[in-house]
Amino acid sequence: MSIKIGILGYGNLGRGVECAIRQNPDMELAAVFTRRNPKEVSILTKTAKVCHAEEAAEWKDKIDVMILCGGSATDLPKQSPEFAKMFNIVDSFDTHANIPEHFANVDEAAKQGGRVGIISVGWDPGMFSLNRMYANAILPEGKDYTFWGKGVSQGHSDAIRRIAGVKNAKQYTIPVESALEAVRKGENPELTTRQKHTRECFVVLEEGADAARVENEIKTMPNYFADYDTTVHFITEEELQKNHSGIPHGGFVLRSGKTGWQEENSHLIEYSIKLDSNPEFTSCVIVAYARAAYRLYTEGQTGCKTVFDIAPAYLSAKDGAELRASML
Repeated sequence: MSIKIGILGYGNLGRGVECAIRQNPDMELAAVFTRRNPKEVSILTKTAKVCHAEEAAEWKDKIDVMILCGGSATDLPKQSPEFAKMFNIVDSFDTHANIPEHFANVDEAAKQGGRVGIISVGWDPGMFSLNRMYANAILPEGKDYTFWGKGVSQGHSDAIRRIAGVKNAKQYTIPVESALEAVRKGENPELTTRQKHTRECFVVLEEGADAARVENEIKTMPNYFADYDTTVHFITEEELQKNHSGIPHGGFVLRSGKTGWQEENSHLIEYSIKLDSNPEFTSCVIVAYARAAYRLYTEGQTGCKTVFDIAPAYLSAKDGAELRASML
C-alpha cells in the first residue's frame, strides 16, 4: 500500500516535494492544493489532482500525510494548527525563536484531531538540529558552531528586492574561512556575528535608481546586513539570470570537545552539506519525515513531534532487518 501524500502550496518547495515523492516507491502524490486558480497550475504527476486550498477538508480521509509548503512568516503559523486537526502533517517552519510557540499550537491541534504533526523539518532546523543534539550528548564538555553557506539566502534576497529602486537581487551568505579553520583546529574561538559570516549581494537596479543610496540601505539594514561585512555588486538582469539563477546552499555544524580525567584529549565532530538546490534537498528531508508521520499515526500516536522525537528507522523505507544487515 502506498502512503498517499497531499501538497499544500506549489512553489519551489512544493515542486521539490513532488519530485522527491517520485523517488520513493512506497509513496504516491494524491493531490496538490493551491490558493491560485487550479486550472492555471500545471503539475508533473499526471495521476494527481490539482485542487483549491479551500477544498482540502474534503480530502480528510483520502490523504495519509499533508505536506505544508508555505512560508514561516505568515503561512505556517496559521496553516499547521488548522490542518493538523484534519491530517497528519509535516512542515518546514524555520523561525527558530518561535519554534516553542509553534510546537504548542500544533500539539494542541493534532491531539484534538487525533493526528501527528511533525514541524521544523529540513536541514536547519532539521538535520543540523539533530547533529547539534547528537554532538552535545556525546561531548558534553565543548562548544557548538554553525556556519551557513556559501549559499543563497532567499529571505535576505527578498529584503533587498523590497528596497526602492531595486529591480532584482540575489544575496549569498558566506562563511569566514579563517573562523571555520580556527574551529577545526580546536582553538574554540569566541566569534561575533560579523566574524562568522559575510554577505555578498548582486543587485539589478531600476532605470535611474541611485546606486549609492541603494548600497547604503542594504549595508545598514537592521536584522539583515548591519551586523555583517557586506559587499554589493550592481549587475545587469542578463548577468543575474546567467550567473545567479540557481538556489544553492550548504553549511557546517561543528562541536569541539574535551575528554579524559583532566580533559587532556580534544575531539571535533563535523557535519556538512553542499546543495545545488536548497528547496529540493529540504523537500527530500520532509518526504522522509512524512513516512515517519504515517508510521507513528498507524501506531496510535498523536500530537506534535520534532526531529528529536523520531527514531531514525522511521525515516527509511527499509525494514529493521534490512537496516541491520546493510547499514548498521
